[in-house]
Amino acid sequence: MKTVVLTISEAAALATRALMASGASQVSAASTAAALVAADVDGQSGHGLSRLPSYALQLRVGKVNGKAEPFAEMRGPASIRIDAGAGFAYPAIDIAVERLAELIPQMGVAAAGIFASHHFGQAGRHVERLAERGFVALAFANSPSAMAFHAGRKPMTGTNPVAFAAPVKGRAPLVIDMSLSVAARGKIVAASKAGKPIPGDWAIDAEGRPTTDASAALGGTLLPVGGVKGAALALMIEVLCGALVGGHFGWEASSLLNAEGGPPLLGHLLVGFNPFSFVGDGFGDRMRILVDAVEAEYPARLPGSRRLEMRSRAGVEGIAISATLHEEIIALIRDAEPA
Repeated sequence: MKTVVLTISEAAALATRALMASGASQVSAASTAAALVAADVDGQSGHGLSRLPSYALQLRVGKVNGKAEPFAEMRGPASIRIDAGAGFAYPAIDIAVERLAELIPQMGVAAAGIFASHHFGQAGRHVERLAERGFVALAFANSPSAMAFHAGRKPMTGTNPVAFAAPVKGRAPLVIDMSLSVAARGKIVAASKAGKPIPGDWAIDAEGRPTTDASAALGGTLLPVGGVKGAALALMIEVLCGALVGGHFGWEASSLLNAEGGPPLLGHLLVGFNPFSFVGDGFGDRMRILVDAVEAEYPARLPGSRRLEMRSRAGVEGIAISATLHEEIIALIRDAEPA
């Protein structure tokens, strides 16, 4: 497969132009482009520039409000409610991170709920941004129906990512990021675009049969990690992001992959903790002991090690995307700009 290599700044500029050409404001386009490129930098291509063509199409038909300006209001001393306005998630997440960073030191614990939102993207990066400021953070997001309730027969809950991050003295934060399906839907989307097979335990097709065909998997049901336990956790996140925050439940939300239907109007919840409020100055030393214990058990590795390696490499070598995807992005810009 032919590829095109872009520097990080080139990729961000290209994505911003494509989104603005499709109807996004400069602020929304820049925030969204930065998040997509960051995902590719970290090796999470399912949440990266591969999403750009579908994002652009959704902008053009009004499924995403490219001019949305997220509105945040305090709903308690330590709780923020953010209306994403049926726009992209990333501008609302930017506001959540900044507002939480102000509140957490004062309150010890603070939370931001986002509703009327879109694709949450690389969940780990959102909590990592808080951990880089010294906080422990959790993030939850629901997504359009992809998995059945336990013992159910049709997709109802999303793959519903959960992410966690904690600062580690003298090194990058510990980040744990996972969806509650055996594999993230984004990975199956990427495999489908690339025409590659998937492992047979990731999904079943529309007839309930195990499949290695990524396209058939997207038309069927993804399997939850840990069986009944994963299904229960997905249900928990529907409570947090659908009932508590006020987003659509998974089965109420339209697809993030096409231009059909109205806005998905999903929900996200970010929670941050100030370590000093709980353990004083001892948190850094305790984390160091924990990290050293993991790394002493070779070949055990901390979660996220591969992400950091990919990030370091991309800073030097840039990121490679398929030539086909690159041409799609160029076409989005060319079709919108005057001859």
